Amino acid sequence: MPLSNYALLGALLSASLANAFTPLADKRFAYNQIPYKVDTDVGLPRGTQLGYNQCNSTTEGPNSLCQTAVINSLDDFCLWAPSEPGHTVGDIEGEMIAWCSKPGHGTRVMPKGTITGVQFTRTPDYIQVVGFMDQTKINMVAGDDGGEMDPHGADRRGNPIGGLVYTNAWTGGYSQAVEWHNFNGANMFCFKACDPKGPKAARYCEHIYDIMGCGFNAPSNAKEGVFESCASDSQDPPGQYVNAAGQTTTWRQGDGNPPYTPRIPSSSLCSTFASTDIFDKATNIPIPTPSAGSQSSSSSISSGSSSLPTSVSTSHTSSVSSGSSSASHSSSSGTSSRPASSSTTASTTPSRTQDSSNSPSETSNNSGAGKSATSLSMIAFTALTLLYVVA
Repeated sequence: MPLSNYALLGALLSASLANAFTPLADKRFAYNQIPYKVDTDVGLPRGTQLGYNQCNSTTEGPNSLCQTAVINSLDDFCLWAPSEPGHTVGDIEGEMIAWCSKPGHGTRVMPKGTITGVQFTRTPDYIQVVGFMDQTKINMVAGDDGGEMDPHGADRRGNPIGGLVYTNAWTGGYSQAVEWHNFNGANMFCFKACDPKGPKAARYCEHIYDIMGCGFNAPSNAKEGVFESCASDSQDPPGQYVNAAGQTTTWRQGDGNPPYTPRIPSSSLCSTFASTDIFDKATNIPIPTPSAGSQSSSSSISSGSSSLPTSVSTSHTSSVSSGSSSASHSSSSGTSSRPASSSTTASTTPSRTQDSSNSPSETSNNSGAGKSATSLSMIAFTALTLLYVVA
């Protein structure tokens, strides 16, 4: 083959590598260097990113399409929700936008009365909010069981596509939470952001248990009508438990019924507030700091009362509080069991099939993985095709 053809092949391969697909979970941006749109891919099955990631006072308001969320404290956090009413979470999870509890982030702001109870916890490994809401106030369909949003998805572009999450809870300045998950539905929610400096960030913020909901993925003591901020031990990574033989093992979604009850982590330094103090008076709620003795995780079975599904293929239950009630539903992709207070039980009916991105066989640690295997396969195929053409 002439040298000129080799040069052409090299140039084309370099271009292919430069344009190779990068999963959302592998994208890193300093807070002051966020691009206008994180996802610039075109010609892919799910289309283009709905909104944008550079959000400020000019984008804030009822028409905002900001897709950069924050989770800072009890009074300052966002949830992913639809931009327009009339669509279930399962149908448009890739197009969700940020709705925040207070102004200042360039997003839509939750209307008064949206949040009806919430617990914020900071642990050695993550921060999270778990609570209750009137989901119709943020364009969610009444009675929608909801689903899971995370930075993965079947095509690894994230749900929502291009969605970013930041927090100032760890350093005082904004840093990116690469691994996170947000379950919304049945008037309940949980949003966890895992510290990227932790060795198990991807495990604490798993994305393969999408039908298991908050009681399984983010066990807590959240209660309807209570607004509290706590330091806490870390939960056990979702799916991890100690079996009867004393061995630490992992249960996978689809392997029948979970053989254990998730441990509700021990919390401390809790401060309780009135909703009016948080959402009406612009009160700045301090972020609790876990003590030196706080545990990262113990991998032990707890006698906590968070109930679990009796079947992955039939109705099952899940609870986030120390009460005994639960939110029940049948399994479905993204439709998930949700936390229920001791006085609230939410019935759910899923409407879609399981998302292949959350199958038990998928690896959960994509952070730092570089180019996806699919992308590299496409590049290799392109190289072979070019070699054949120019030969």
